[in-house]
Amino acid sequence: MFEFLLDERERAFRDSARAFVKDHVSPDLIREMDADKVTYPREYVRALGRAGLLGCRFSEEWGGRGLNWVAEMAALEEIGVLGAALGCAFAMPSIVGEALSRFGSDAQRRKYLRPILEGRLVSAEGLTEPRGGSDFFGAVTTAVKDGPHYVLNGAKRFVVGAEGADLFLIYAKTDPAAPPHSSLSLFIVERDMGVEVKHLYGLMGARGGGTGRVVFKDVRVPEDNIVGAEGAGGLIFNFMMVPERLTSAGGALGAARAALDVAARYSMKRKAFGKFIREFEGVSFRVADSIAALDAARSLAYTACRAQDSGLDSRRLVSEAKKVCTESAWEVINHAMQVLGGIGYTSVFPIERLLRDARLMMIWTGSNEIMNLLIQHEYYKEVGKRPAGARDIEGDAITPAEEEKVFE
Repeated sequence: MFEFLLDERERAFRDSARAFVKDHVSPDLIREMDADKVTYPREYVRALGRAGLLGCRFSEEWGGRGLNWVAEMAALEEIGVLGAALGCAFAMPSIVGEALSRFGSDAQRRKYLRPILEGRLVSAEGLTEPRGGSDFFGAVTTAVKDGPHYVLNGAKRFVVGAEGADLFLIYAKTDPAAPPHSSLSLFIVERDMGVEVKHLYGLMGARGGGTGRVVFKDVRVPEDNIVGAEGAGGLIFNFMMVPERLTSAGGALGAARAALDVAARYSMKRKAFGKFIREFEGVSFRVADSIAALDAARSLAYTACRAQDSGLDSRRLVSEAKKVCTESAWEVINHAMQVLGGIGYTSVFPIERLLRDARLMMIWTGSNEIMNLLIQHEYYKEVGKRPAGARDIEGDAITPAEEEKVFE
């Protein structure tokens, strides 16, 4: 029913992603990743690159499709049915590519962006530090200038794709004395420059995505590998949060849709008390709640994409999309498990895996509590700027006694 939101090119790209998911991703890959037999799906990324599905928003000059966020959101939902790990492997070139496309040099785009979008190089991003969590600007990884190089020391953890990455985007302090938002710089750090990669984490869900820790011990990075200007890390980070959070929203939509589809089909086959269980309101109303939640979340996600494509300040909408889509996915997948009953709690159906994946979505790329912080901050700025000609609703009180309005 959301077809009307897509133009011909956007629809064609969505259909390409749908066909790829159907024809090129084996169930065995998903099973082996969940069992940690595959620690990073490198061939899957190569196949996405060969199919021209990576980084669709970027210029054709660098290997993209010259499309927009709406097209990418439509494709993200299709890829998202595969689960969080494969969805993240699809999204990472869009996230890393945002920095390289917007702030990188032509030399960096030639050397890194094009092969990333072709699936020949695997990229990852280092944001979180062991002491940091949501305190991004409290990073203690340092980069000290030494002639034509920077020397990096520190560590990043929860790096999705660390196990398979050929290069990392790493934020490091280049001026510890500067204000936090201008103290960081962003570097392209190749694995072969001496990065130590530790695949440490046994995850509840999103397995097989190679999530690990990366350690820098006197790693020498050429000055040509700084992205943008020294001290511009904070500025770049703010732009990077758009793809971080919109890709999370799109992946969540796909996971929710997959669970709803499984549950609805099950309810049309399973019988109890002589009737198909979809005929019981206890089941059908859960399905209805799921449909409404998913449609509402999808509407918000596409609105955020349209705002971003239009060049508007979309920080609030992007944060809302990440929050609402991930929380709706959690709700819808829980409803699906309840519809299936006990069998839904087993690995006979994929619902339990999707539930494990969905729990992470409300934590990563900025927890949903951080989304709330951003949403209310942006809203309060708008409240202070009542549109010209807007009605003063406070004046509609039944007894507007000004002497009763005591605020201190």
